Amino acid sequence: QVQLVESGGGSVQSGGSLRLSCAVSGYISSRYCMGWFRQAPGKERESIASRESGGSTTYADSVKGRFTILRDNAKNTLYLQMNSLRPDDTAMYYCAAASAYYSTATGYYCIQSASGYNYWGQGTQVTVSS
Repeated sequence: QVQLVESGGGSVQSGGSLRLSCAVSGYISSRYCMGWFRQAPGKERESIASRESGGSTTYADSVKGRFTILRDNAKNTLYLQMNSLRPDDTAMYYCAAASAYYSTATGYYCIQSASGYNYWGQGTQVTVSS
């Protein structure tokens, strides 16, 4: 049974930083994806960062250059380092894991759709004030 537990959300002023953590327990797959999603009120859940188990990462354009997805294998923990936060980053943030991925000539990558993820954490709220 895979369990994902997020922590690290909170309130911060515009321009500030937060680091979200996702503690992972259980076996996902020999090759897998992990991602961070967010959902603001009235909006669809969107992928913002993903990391395939081999190391390739993908970012949404809205967070590229500001957010970094990291994994500490020794601690079995996924992180999302968020810098230069803006009010439109305010949302509930979710950690997710998937046994699905896709391959291209350049390597393995993660599916960006929420429907492709098997396991979800409970979410952690991030609020950015101007």
